[in-house]
Amino acid sequence: QVQLVESGGGLVQAGGSLKLSCAASRRTFSMYTVGWFRQAPGKEREFVSGISWRGGSTYYSDSVKGRFTISRDNAKNTVYLQMNSLRPEDTGVYSCAARADQRLSGQPHEYEYWGQGTQVTVSS
Repeated sequence: QVQLVESGGGLVQAGGSLKLSCAASRRTFSMYTVGWFRQAPGKEREFVSGISWRGGSTYYSDSVKGRFTISRDNAKNTVYLQMNSLRPEDTGVYSCAARADQRLSGQPHEYEYWGQGTQVTVSS
């Protein structure tokens, strides 16, 4: 079992920045690929970014490419999502998810463990 806890969400003005953290309970977290998903009211869950278990591969959706950066510190069992130049359309609940597989995936059903989510609100 892996427990994931997100933090770092909040209210920010457009153009601002936030850094989300996803802390895992398990010391073997380095063997899990992690994805960040977001869901806005009335919209489907969207795969925003992902990082492979050793950090060698990353993925960004077109909507965040160039503005968001995903990274991980396996010594701290934590994955980060640095979000810059935030826009109102980035508003939503951001959740991290982990899967015991080295391959990145944008499919929510392929992730075994989920955090509770953290709200990000970007005002215009």
